[in-house]
Amino acid sequence: MNDKTNRVIMTLDAGGTNFVFSAMEDGREIVRPKTIPAVSDNSQACLKLIAEGFSIVKKECPYEPVAISFAFPGPADYEHGIIGDLPNFPGFRGGVALGPYLENRFKIPAFINNDGNLFALGEAAFGLLPEINAELEAAGSEKRYKNLLGITLGTGFGAGVVTNGTLLTGDNGCGGDVWLMRHPSEPELIVEEGVSIRAVTRSYGLLSGEDTTGLTPKDIFEIAKGQRPGNVEAAKESFASLGRHAAHGIVHALDIVDGIVVIGGGLSGASEFFMPALIQEARRSVWTRSGASFPCLQSKLFDLTDKDDKADFLKDESKAVNIPGTDMTARYDFVKKTGIAISRLGASRAISLGAYAFAMKALGIN
Repeated sequence: MNDKTNRVIMTLDAGGTNFVFSAMEDGREIVRPKTIPAVSDNSQACLKLIAEGFSIVKKECPYEPVAISFAFPGPADYEHGIIGDLPNFPGFRGGVALGPYLENRFKIPAFINNDGNLFALGEAAFGLLPEINAELEAAGSEKRYKNLLGITLGTGFGAGVVTNGTLLTGDNGCGGDVWLMRHPSEPELIVEEGVSIRAVTRSYGLLSGEDTTGLTPKDIFEIAKGQRPGNVEAAKESFASLGRHAAHGIVHALDIVDGIVVIGGGLSGASEFFMPALIQEARRSVWTRSGASFPCLQSKLFDLTDKDDKADFLKDESKAVNIPGTDMTARYDFVKKTGIAISRLGASRAISLGAYAFAMKALGIN
């Protein structure tokens, strides 16, 4: 399919509180988003609401949409569009065929994915990856990046991986997940216990000795900034702890992915307090029993939120080496580099763009 006159994809931001419906064309919204309070405890009522939301959006589209594409909180069989048992949507217990329902209702393909996956795809197609490659080109470097690890910090520790423009979903829809990795200091726990909203709140309570009932990470951030009464050092350390735990998951993922890292989600706004600890932890050395040490990453990690680090990252440090038996040379890129940055798009927009990009590729629209 390669219809240049019709590139409209209807999208949905499916939250536990509200459903936000929209439509995109060429990576931009073309209708005013429609917000409808979510229904979580009754699957039939929820299905009706979703159908009504897309019907409203469809009427405002300039021409017939070619697909529906959106993220829905897992677990799910994304390939077949089946939503499984969701903590925030008890009405879906036992499995609900949401994708097939929408396809039957609107007579167009419906694609459902994990929000971490779509965040990564949005950043790879429209966000950090093209931005970095454009800056490398402007700096005169021949280096280009094709792989990206997207990390979302919020209620949980989400992730997605894009390699050479293709989303890594895996055989079971679990590709790119990091939340279930082992906690570095308490291996009986999942790493998400150190990288989440609940982790920041718990850390602050333990460090400050204060009652954290009703306290949010935003409140703790304001304490760290000195904008709200509280234990400033405990607040700062709560975010630094999150950074160290996140580094554990990110480093192990990068050992496989070998690409650029972009961080988004509600907690990403506190990067000034967690990024230094994350970078320091990710630059640690590991050892062999014989005493040899190695960086825990084969590539040198650069903090792309730091002006000087970014300038060093963009430098072309390759050199010419002689081709034996000739007077010719070849370029040798002997400095392996990777970088980590905070999303400029923001998680919500990146997810929507990822949903758009996924549908376009699935439909074969260039």
